[in-house]
Formats: sequence, structure tokens, C-alpha cells
Amino acid sequence: MAIEIEKKYLIDKKLLVDLTARLGKLGAVFTYETFEENYLHRGGLLDGKAAVLRLRKTESRTTLTYKEKVPTENDFKHQIEFETDVSDVNATESIIEKLGYKLSVIYEKHRKAWHFGNVEVVLDELPFGYYMEIEGSIEDILTVEKQLGADKLVPESRGYPRLTLKYGKDVNGVFESRFDKSKAV
Repeated sequence: MAIEIEKKYLIDKKLLVDLTARLGKLGAVFTYETFEENYLHRGGLLDGKAAVLRLRKTESRTTLTYKEKVPTENDFKHQIEFETDVSDVNATESIIEKLGYKLSVIYEKHRKAWHFGNVEVVLDELPFGYYMEIEGSIEDILTVEKQLGADKLVPESRGYPRLTLKYGKDVNGVFESRFDKSKAV
């Protein structure tokens, strides 16, 4: 069983630029940049376990992920996570629907990622704000947090699905947070 441990921070555009430069100066290795569409399904057994099924589409691949919250008493988010590649998105969506799970949240995200020491650091832009996540062991997260100056930031305990419920809009019963395509360059 894979358990993901991460810590998230709300940042602004200026800090995003500063952190990008700081990661480079500290020798972090840039690993990828991508645009994601995330589709979260809930219902049935998932609700009883505080879990979701997420279908994530990027330019290069689509994955199906099972995520289940593990209760914690600190600022670190712990989740049981299983992920697999999907070759047929339409068939996968049909299977999820036929199992009785309902599409509940859609959010888009621009992500840049770095490998730094024993952690992954990601800088995300969503329609409702900018965020940094550090994923690894608690000890490694605390080390990198200090190196980046993030130990002075207030952690964000809510995940992107909950933030989408707060900042997104209800479109026929599905909460969505998408970038305004009319403003795209």
C-alpha cells in the first residue's frame, strides 16, 4: 500500500517566480511541466472511506488514481494512493459510471515539478490561485521547507477538490474550476 505524504502552501505569483529561481539556485532538478484536467468521482463505498477516484488527463498520458485520506493531527496530508495508466479514457469513464460513482469535481491545473533531495516540489497554477506542494517523508519535507523559506508560510490543509468546491462553479451538479479559454494567449 502506497501512502503519499505532502504539505501544501498557498503562494502568490511573485513568490511562485521567487521559488522557481530559488529551486534552480539550490540545484533542484527540473523534471516536467504539464497541463492537467482532473475529474473526480464520488459516491457509494468511496464516500464511506473519505476516498475518490480521479481520472487525470495530461498531454502525454491519462491515469486513474484511488485516493483515500488517512487522518492526521498535523499539517501533513497523508493519503493511501494507487495509480495506473489508462489507455481507453472513454471505456474507463463508462466503467466508473456503471459502478455507480458520480462525477463531482473537475479542475484544471498548470504544474511544474522539480526533484530536490529526496522530495518532489511542485508549483501549481489553478484558476483560483497559486500553490506549492512538497511530497516526501515528513523529515525530508521539513528540511526542504526550511531551505526554500516555506517554513514561514501558512500550510493549506485543503486539497484541490475541496478548494474547487469553494472557488469553482456548479455546472449541472458538478463543481468546476477551469481556466478562461477566451483569455488564453
